Amino acid sequence: MEKKWRTAITQHVGHETYIRGYRLLDLVGNLSFAQAIYLILKGELPTEKESKMMEAMLVSIIDHGIAPPSAIAARAVASGGNSLNVGVAAGVLAFGSAHGGALEDAMRFLQEGVKSGRSVEEIVKEYLENKKPIPGYGHRYYKDFDPRTKRLMDIAKELGFYGPHCKFAEDVEEEISRQKGKRLVLNVDGAIAAIASEMGFDWRLGKGFFIIGRVPGLVAHVYEELTTEKPFSKRLDEETEVEYTGVPPRELPAEFKKV
Repeated sequence: MEKKWRTAITQHVGHETYIRGYRLLDLVGNLSFAQAIYLILKGELPTEKESKMMEAMLVSIIDHGIAPPSAIAARAVASGGNSLNVGVAAGVLAFGSAHGGALEDAMRFLQEGVKSGRSVEEIVKEYLENKKPIPGYGHRYYKDFDPRTKRLMDIAKELGFYGPHCKFAEDVEEEISRQKGKRLVLNVDGAIAAIASEMGFDWRLGKGFFIIGRVPGLVAHVYEELTTEKPFSKRLDEETEVEYTGVPPRELPAEFKKV
């Protein structure tokens, strides 16, 4: 039975730390945070263009306001009297298939779609006929286009990262509109999924990109909640903000009453 944990990421030689073979102290002050993220995920240092693309992707998802489930969860938990790390952890736990988690699913969809060689028309038809959601498409706020997607795709073209996965992603957007008769925009998750796929990242890192990009926003939200709001200050007015859908008030049957 194997008893050792194995890793190719970090090594300690004496009191020195090495990340992917590079001395940590040599990285400090020489690499940007995005470059260090690329190195630790990919195993090699990024080129100048890879660095710029990674920076753009992470910045594009740093925050999206107080309304998303992760921000609400983070602030609500902090409002309950918990510390910053607990609030941020709650926010991360709110990432799911409808918020953040779609990035991983979209990367898998795009990578498998391109690899399969099947037509976009056939793939979209299969998803729609089986009523399966196509990951990376649709947004509750953006109906015509996601401005973050356009910006990232423009940068990808400028830096040379617009390839088969990006084209496939945009072709799917148009094919959904054609077959469904309703536009579902390629959202920022789908855009990052396409570009990260062009950069050679495995689809299983998808959720990781969103976590890395959004955690700074969650830290800011929790810090703001802790420093500008009173604990347990977010209470719902049951008369105006809650819709009760259960049975009306009723009496407990006599046979259950003991007093």
